[in-house]
Amino acid sequence: MTSDTSSTAASSAPTQATGAWQPDVLGPDYQQRTLPLGPDPDGEGDAFATLVRYTPGDQPVATSAVLFVHGFTDYFFQEHLSEHLAAQGFAFYALDLRKCGRSTREGQTPHFVTDLALYDVELNRSLRIIREETGLPVLVMGHSTGGLVTSLWLNRLQATGGARAQGITGLVLNSPWFDLQGPSYYRNPLSTALLQGIGRLSAMAQLPLGKISTYGDSLHRTASGEWDYNLDWKPLTGFPIHAGWLRAIRRGHLRVHRGLDIGVPALVLRSKLTRFMSKYGPAADVADVVLDVKQIQRWSGCLGERTNIVPIEGARHDVFLSSEKPRTQAFKELDSWLEWLATSPEAGA
Repeated sequence: MTSDTSSTAASSAPTQATGAWQPDVLGPDYQQRTLPLGPDPDGEGDAFATLVRYTPGDQPVATSAVLFVHGFTDYFFQEHLSEHLAAQGFAFYALDLRKCGRSTREGQTPHFVTDLALYDVELNRSLRIIREETGLPVLVMGHSTGGLVTSLWLNRLQATGGARAQGITGLVLNSPWFDLQGPSYYRNPLSTALLQGIGRLSAMAQLPLGKISTYGDSLHRTASGEWDYNLDWKPLTGFPIHAGWLRAIRRGHLRVHRGLDIGVPALVLRSKLTRFMSKYGPAADVADVVLDVKQIQRWSGCLGERTNIVPIEGARHDVFLSSEKPRTQAFKELDSWLEWLATSPEAGA
C-alpha cells in the first residue's frame, strides 16, 4: 500500500523554483523539478510540467533510467512502482504533464489540451534532463492516456532520427487508451465528424457524460481500495470531459489506427477482461472498468515494432494498482520482458 502525503496537501501545486530540484509531496526519497513551458497555447495562462525523481539513499547503481507518464485524471503517486524499478537497476523519473497533478495552476482546466502533440515539449525536456543527469538509456512507460501520448510522441521522434537516436530503448504500456470505448456508434464516421466539429468550434464545451466513481471506489482507501492519493488531483469520479480535449484524443486514436513507427520494442500489459459498471462491486476489483481490453489488444499491433501483449488475470485498469496476486504477476511479466530487453540486439540504443 502506498502512502502519499499529497492526500492532505493543498489542491493547487505550490510555486517552486524552476530548474532546481525541490522536496516532493511523496517524502524525503522524492524530489520534483518544475518545468516552465511558456504561455499555454490553449489560453490558460502559463503552462508548467513537473518532473519527479526517486532518489533513495540505498539505491543500487543504476544501469538504465525510466520515464513514467500518467493517464487522465491521474498523476504520479505509485511509490511501489518506483521502488520496484529502482531495485531492478533503474533511475526512476515520472512526469506530471501540464495541467495535471503537481502541474495544475489556479484557473486552469485539469488535463485540458486541444492537441496531444503539445505534450512533446515537456516530454522532450524531461528526456533531455534524464539523459544529462544519468547518461543512461531510457525506458518509457505510459498508463492509459499516457500510453497514447507516449506512443504518438515516439512516432513523431522519427522525424528527428527516431527514439533510439534519443537514447530510448523500449516502451512499456499499461492499459493504453487506443480507441473510444462504448457502443460502436460512438466511433462511426458520423459521430467522429460531429465530435471533431464540436471540439474545434466549442473546445471548452463540457460533455454530459455523468459522474461514475466505480474505478475510483475500487482504488482509494476511503472507499473500497487500498491506495492513498490526492483526491484533488485524482478525484473518484474523474475530471469533466471537454469537447476540445476529446477531439484531440480521437485524432490521436485515428493516428494509431493508421499505424505508427515507435522505433523500439514494446510491452503492453492489460487486464484479461472488461466490465463496465455504474456502481462499485467486487467485480470491479478483477477487471478493467475503464477501457475495452479487446480494443487494446486490437490496436496494440499498430505500434510498428516488436510488441508483446500480456493479459493479466484479475487486473484492474492500472495493472500495477491491482490486488496483490495480479499485481505480482504484472511485475513478474515486466521483469521478464526487461531481462529480454537488456540482452536483445533489437533494443540496443
